[in-house]
Amino acid sequence: MIFVRKHDILIAAPAEAVFDYVCNPHSWPKWLAASHKIEGENQPLRLGQTFREAWQIRRGTVELHWTVTESERPSAWTCTANTDFIGPIVIRYTFADEKGQTRYTRELTNPDRPAERSQDQLQRMDEEAQVGLGNIKKQVEWRFAASHVSAYPC
Repeated sequence: MIFVRKHDILIAAPAEAVFDYVCNPHSWPKWLAASHKIEGENQPLRLGQTFREAWQIRRGTVELHWTVTESERPSAWTCTANTDFIGPIVIRYTFADEKGQTRYTRELTNPDRPAERSQDQLQRMDEEAQVGLGNIKKQVEWRFAASHVSAYPC
């Protein structure tokens, strides 16, 4: 079965700033509760680059091996990991300008998920996503504001 879950937030920063932050997997443990350790380049990743993530789930920690399958700065970024417990996981980020701010959307897809998610799982997923999006918003807006203060001293 195909499973898709999409969440978004409006961030007061340009798409490039949001892209550069979230497309560097080393930022993930700072905003994503399930992400604990990243191995790979510490930069926004480009098409074909790979990284490993230690991911905490109810059954324990699993290691995900990700490959970037799309990288179109600053509009879209996608990565894919194959798993033996829920099939492939595809994460796609999109970035859209809305009156000088960026609408950041994170879409999670399991194209071959073996079973439906329970209502409890969906609720936890949505709650974790809202916390994560809020963390991203705070980090990116703070970094963007700080870079402009130091770039234009009074």
